[in-house]
Amino acid sequence: MTSGAVVELVEHAPAVSRPLPDTAGRALAASRILDTAAPDPYRTGHWTLRAGSKVGAVTLDVPGGEPVAVRIAPKVPIARLFFLIGYSLDPRGWRDGQVELGENHDVLPALAHAVERQVDRALRQGLLQGYRAVDESALVVRGRIREAEQIRRRFGAALPVEIAYDEFTTDIAENRILRTAVERLLRLPGVPRDVRRRLLHQRVRLAEVTPLVRGQEIPDWRPTRLNSRYHQALHLARVILDGFSPEHTTGELRIDGFLFNMNKLFEDFVTIALREAYRATDLTCRFQDSHHLDEASMIRMKPDFVLYGPAGTPRAVADTKYKAEKRDGYPDGDLYQMLAYCTALGLPQGHLVYAKGNAPHAAHRVRQAGITIHQHALDLDRPPTELLAEVSSLARKMAADRTL
Repeated sequence: MTSGAVVELVEHAPAVSRPLPDTAGRALAASRILDTAAPDPYRTGHWTLRAGSKVGAVTLDVPGGEPVAVRIAPKVPIARLFFLIGYSLDPRGWRDGQVELGENHDVLPALAHAVERQVDRALRQGLLQGYRAVDESALVVRGRIREAEQIRRRFGAALPVEIAYDEFTTDIAENRILRTAVERLLRLPGVPRDVRRRLLHQRVRLAEVTPLVRGQEIPDWRPTRLNSRYHQALHLARVILDGFSPEHTTGELRIDGFLFNMNKLFEDFVTIALREAYRATDLTCRFQDSHHLDEASMIRMKPDFVLYGPAGTPRAVADTKYKAEKRDGYPDGDLYQMLAYCTALGLPQGHLVYAKGNAPHAAHRVRQAGITIHQHALDLDRPPTELLAEVSSLARKMAADRTL
């Protein structure tokens, strides 16, 4: 492989053979970034690579050699990918085309461009200020004295004083989230030079804000009228913080990057879109609700989506499956799983929702069980309004289901 080479892959595409240093190949295999990363038995110095449901980019710093970049492109257009992300984060406030992607066709450059544009828009009127609770030791009393801490730590000494007060500052949760997202993007290889330059400008704007430490819990923030100009930037920043792939090493090999899990993204989109479809009804929805298959409650099940009637009785169940189907149809294992869900929940019908299929709908009635399993295929290439209409149609079918 030439120095500084790039391996281009597409999610769920057939495996390809590529020249790759053994250290890089072994690291990819250990990292589970790809579904397949194994030495090619027919070509020395080559590895067989196959991407699964993760999309994005990672860079491997090979000892004694140039970095090797692995880019995994989604099958759906970048604009559609960002619609799925945006709708999952904010279904009532997000609109397709609201995020500027520039002319980027790869995931990381497009995301970096979108985040920078939204951060710039949020900060044009200056940094948002708010009150932050502060606990500290001081020589001057400010706010209230923390009496228990004063006794425990000072043993009767008058100074310093343990105090607590609310400080009006820019170092609040909203700004800290934006600063951390900007910092993490700046550390990623593959961000275009012009975008990197603008991100550096945003970091200067946020210079007085404390970034989050790696591993620190992301602080909560509530959407209000006062922080409305921050909403879209904060949603995209959360994508960076949630999807950021922590740097890790295999031996002396360093790997860092940014990846989306399309399985999780598809599940989030479908379940949230279904929930929105039932918002004006007396039905309730639960995600990943825990149930048991056996009477001893030893075998736990967690369907992606369960719909409940007004009395709290299960009304319908659905599970999402973002994966390629077999040439002759959907995987049989999915049917067995849904049969178990329907049996345990006492439902005569179950719904499997795929990202792609040979047909938009198929139904299978199980012998001796009186249970029908529906398989639905959503076309993610369709415009957002049509895609959401498909989910609404599915929601109506599920609401019509009855218990056994």
